[in-house]
Amino acid sequence: MDPRPVERRFLWCLIVAVLACPVADARASDALRGHEHLLTHAYLPPDFDQEVFDALWTMWEEPLRSRAEAAPVAERRRMAMERYGLLPHPDDPSRSVQYVVGVDGSWTMSCLACHQGQVGGRLIPGAPNSSYALETLTEDVRMLKVKQRKPLGHMDMGSLLLPLGTTNGTTNAVIFGVALMRHRDAALNIVQRPPRFDLVHHDMDAPAWWHYRRRNSLYADGFAAKGHRMLMQFLLVKENGPEKFAAWEDEFRDIEAWIAALEPPRWPGAIDASLAAAGQGVFAAHCASCHGTYGPDGSYPERLVSIDEVGTDRVRLDSLTAKERSELNASWFGHMGADGADLADRAAGTGYVAPPLDGVWASAPYFHNGSVPTLWHVLHPGERPTVWRRTPTGYDESRVGLEVEERDALPEGKLLPSVRRQYFDTRKPGKSAAGHDFPDALSADEKTAVLEYLKTL
Repeated sequence: MDPRPVERRFLWCLIVAVLACPVADARASDALRGHEHLLTHAYLPPDFDQEVFDALWTMWEEPLRSRAEAAPVAERRRMAMERYGLLPHPDDPSRSVQYVVGVDGSWTMSCLACHQGQVGGRLIPGAPNSSYALETLTEDVRMLKVKQRKPLGHMDMGSLLLPLGTTNGTTNAVIFGVALMRHRDAALNIVQRPPRFDLVHHDMDAPAWWHYRRRNSLYADGFAAKGHRMLMQFLLVKENGPEKFAAWEDEFRDIEAWIAALEPPRWPGAIDASLAAAGQGVFAAHCASCHGTYGPDGSYPERLVSIDEVGTDRVRLDSLTAKERSELNASWFGHMGADGADLADRAAGTGYVAPPLDGVWASAPYFHNGSVPTLWHVLHPGERPTVWRRTPTGYDESRVGLEVEERDALPEGKLLPSVRRQYFDTRKPGKSAAGHDFPDALSADEKTAVLEYLKTL
């Protein structure tokens, strides 16, 4: 891996990402402004302050708490970053790039919390944050605020009603959106309604943001209209009325320009050219009809594959009604239906969109729920682990994906919630790793060749 400090690597990758490709309908300066907005503009109320962050270690289990107590402040902050899946800010390693830290010491979550991760210890712009421990962070913050007699914020209270994520690296994002929209009309005016208690909670894996420019729709089932407004959906806290959304539109046009400018990262290791060439032929015959073709003349069909055909976990599909899908597109986020007119047939929720595979090596884990840790496991359906736990920053170059410990079951005994969330248990509702068994039609040699080819995308 690149030996330069993380923050310097981040800036270099950002410059390359923005300047290496043209930005449709926006200048490169718009994209750079968009990234600056994400780093500096707090669109939500703060989640906690610096005093809370620096004392979170007092809420940790042993022996981690004793290790933190004996460590200097800088090391404690590094330990906190690792525990919660946060990454250092490019200008100040004591802060996180995923939170906007104000001059008053307030920490406010940004979109980068889920959409800015690392791969093998290397920060890659737009990579999903597969380490984010949002539920554990919120739990620790809430307990500490009670101890310090500080007021609880929207995340502290909201997480008492909605689970934030049962496994580190995944979130209950889709249901966040449903819960937030319940209290708005189509024009985003606040409407007083009682909360719903019939929501189907499930974990989702954040997509790689460099795929944004290749798609015409958003989300795993491809029902939502693509556009800068739809990116603003998760700002629907009570403090943000319609006037704020209108005022922030231009900033989110810039943010969308930055996302659209992102390039998929190149595989950092060696590639067996002859093996990859063989894999390209196999891929063209068996995979391209859904996932597209690559290279100068490549094309992406954005095919919606029926749930009966793909066979992956259907909880995500069933968690939304046709009415909920249609109402989101018919709201301000979809320009009152104008943006999603060609997506009306997807409101029924019949399947999942086969994603593009550019930079797929850097977007582990796989499937919409993040249930499969490596591409090797995608290609070997019968070998997918029942339970797995990733290492903090490890990368499995041979199997192309997360470095994981595989298990048949969770460790025996009662696990602390923060420890249990480190394990992905595919036996839980919404977390199945079954389906997409199309690779079973390939021979062992063909699977090896396809794996090598996927590194080149």
